[in-house]
Amino acid sequence: MREPRDRSRPSGRRPDRTADGTGRGRIASASEKPAIIQGAVPPREVLLEFISDNPDRASKREIAKAFGLKGDTRVELKDLLRALEEEGLLKKDRKSLSRPGALPPVTVLDITMRDKDGELIGRPAEWPEEQGAAPAVLIRQPSENRGKGKTPAAGLNDRILAKIFPNKDRSGPAYTARVIKVIDKRRGASLGVVHKLSDGELRLLPIDRRGEEMVIEHADIGDAKDGDLVESEVVRSGRFGLPRARVLSVVGSVGSEKAISMIAIYAHGIPHIFPKQVMDEAEDAKPATMSKREDWRDVPLITIDPADAKDHDDAVYAEPDPSPDNPDGVIVTVAIADVSWYIRPGMALDREALKRGNSVYFPDRVVPMLPERISNDLCSLREGEDRPALAVRMTFSKEGRKAGHTFHRIMMKSAAKLSYQQAQAAIDGKPDEKTGPLTDPILKPLWHAYGVLKRGRDRRQPLELDMPERKIVLKSDGTVDRVFVPERLDAHKLIEEMMIQANVAAAETLEKKRQALIYRIHDTPSLAKQETLREFLATLGISMAKGGQMRSNSFNGILSKAEGTPHQVMVNEMVLRSQSQAIYSPENIGHFGLNLMKYAHFTSPIRRYADLIVHRALVGSLGLGEGGITPDEEAQLDDIAAEISTFERRAMAAERDTINRLIAHHLSERIGEEFEGRVSGVTKAGLFVSLPTYGADGFIPISTLGNDYFIFDEAHQALSGEKTGLGYQLGDTVDVRLKQAIPLAGALQFEMLSQGKKLPTATRSFHKSGHKSGHKSGRRGRPTPGTRPPRGRRR
Repeated sequence: MREPRDRSRPSGRRPDRTADGTGRGRIASASEKPAIIQGAVPPREVLLEFISDNPDRASKREIAKAFGLKGDTRVELKDLLRALEEEGLLKKDRKSLSRPGALPPVTVLDITMRDKDGELIGRPAEWPEEQGAAPAVLIRQPSENRGKGKTPAAGLNDRILAKIFPNKDRSGPAYTARVIKVIDKRRGASLGVVHKLSDGELRLLPIDRRGEEMVIEHADIGDAKDGDLVESEVVRSGRFGLPRARVLSVVGSVGSEKAISMIAIYAHGIPHIFPKQVMDEAEDAKPATMSKREDWRDVPLITIDPADAKDHDDAVYAEPDPSPDNPDGVIVTVAIADVSWYIRPGMALDREALKRGNSVYFPDRVVPMLPERISNDLCSLREGEDRPALAVRMTFSKEGRKAGHTFHRIMMKSAAKLSYQQAQAAIDGKPDEKTGPLTDPILKPLWHAYGVLKRGRDRRQPLELDMPERKIVLKSDGTVDRVFVPERLDAHKLIEEMMIQANVAAAETLEKKRQALIYRIHDTPSLAKQETLREFLATLGISMAKGGQMRSNSFNGILSKAEGTPHQVMVNEMVLRSQSQAIYSPENIGHFGLNLMKYAHFTSPIRRYADLIVHRALVGSLGLGEGGITPDEEAQLDDIAAEISTFERRAMAAERDTINRLIAHHLSERIGEEFEGRVSGVTKAGLFVSLPTYGADGFIPISTLGNDYFIFDEAHQALSGEKTGLGYQLGDTVDVRLKQAIPLAGALQFEMLSQGKKLPTATRSFHKSGHKSGHKSGRRGRPTPGTRPPRGRRR
């Protein structure tokens, strides 16, 4: 990861999307917003926006009615619509109009997965391959209080006929849908593990905690054996008894190396096999030429990456600014692999990259966005080899203020490949044979430049959460060897800050050129989340101001008050949970967490599709040669942004599930052992306890806590006994015993050994008016093991 976790600030009013005479999207200022006059033909951009937002009212008749057009104005509307069709900005299907790549008002969908909240996600059953990844659709389920028979309920793997609506929530899929009719129940394959009972009966055990066990007849087992991970389909499902399944294919044995990550790959529908056409295009790719490139092969750019990195997509160099107008200033150069030269719009490589959205990183493997021929060879900035790149030279004053920047399309040759530890050791006075000659001419200027940039960062005050991330090291058989927290070095921070500044420069340049792009945005925390955090902090004696516009440094003040106290970890987690989800969007609202007004991902085009779009936008808007963004791409940026935001969350969920399963498998032979943990989540059903040594969470049902009647207080994140006043609160250190581990579901269940502590009187009095949940009331609240407490957001 090159950038820190995302959190962002609104930049005021959102800019309006418009189109110029060429049909290329750009940003319009507030003064340029086209006027809408009832009875007059609307401007092109208003008309296009109306059709996008109202697919069910996109006929000529409905459009004329919406804008009050009569007589001659209807003829003008007809001419304008025809012109937009000829330009490729609209397409006509019978009497209805739509944007290219948009879903029609009524569509057949296949429900393929669930999102992190358990909501069903569908995709169109038929979708032209040349249009890239099919858009995701959030399925609206009927409310429980609706009358029976009005809206049919749909399930995973169903095929449905649905009414399509644009999704106003930028953090979700591009569309939502209301089910009109379930055409085919339980279509497609589900994933499970074959289990042979002692009496010889065969069962299919689900790998999803929401799944159900199924029976497999011996005639339907195929080549599968006991312990195999298989794809299956339901052959019979009735009102009584378990459903029956038929094995379709064998994925592999759950006891084999890499089986755990393969479960997540299949369960989340992550494309992991490149089609032949994609591989053929990758193998046929030739090294880039010097066409319209500057020769920077003498600039001693170096790569600094993890020791085990196989691809290198960024290189850095720094030097003093020779200008007398900028005393003690520095020039920082960041060069990024020129993926846009090899991956052009319309290629099979491009369609596959969009389907994937990003590379997915598991402890035992990487599912790359691009084939290795591209990612690990032609686009990897290898030491001593000519490689094409996009470079940005940024000038900073000694106070860390950026004075300017320029972009260049170059041919470079990396002077050295270093690991973070190598570079840091050299700066710390322990160079090796490789870093010794590089320390004075290259590394020391880089560290000096980082010191300058850090002054600017300190003044900017981005959100500074202290949430160490654990790394899992595996044995050769794919099982867990150890879990540790990698040391956070200045070398990491140096690369991180230089990448952030390069991303800012990309966004600023494209805005200045009025070029449509995809931003990385991060909204302010919602008022509801702010209030929840405020109430919780009050129980710890930490105040949080009400009202006004929150800034990232407001949260930093809260974190500093908790530093060094027993509540430090707990407060960091609660602040993290209060933050919004960082997403991609063609509309800019700023980046709250980084406290930046303009921010776009530019520095990792090998592993993120958003960065590839930004590269193409820079190439096109700056006239840097072939591989620029196309009008068709610009017209689809809303859908592309929604798709890659969804795919990013899919990758996060798959990575998290794999870690949970690995840790559950690792601990499955330690049932009955005692561990020290920390309360990481409190719900009306019980407590989540994390094991800091492993970074894993387990659940303790409320009914097993003791003989008291426990009451749940959401605002104070606590469970307390009604009679004794003893209870447990978020952040408490506790001793637990492992009772159950379910590796396939990534689930742990604990037994509480620690006695509850005396909670504040004010907290307990609040509890009495709150929701009660305990075994004496009969509300046992037993969620399926593996249910997780709220997690943080990726930047």
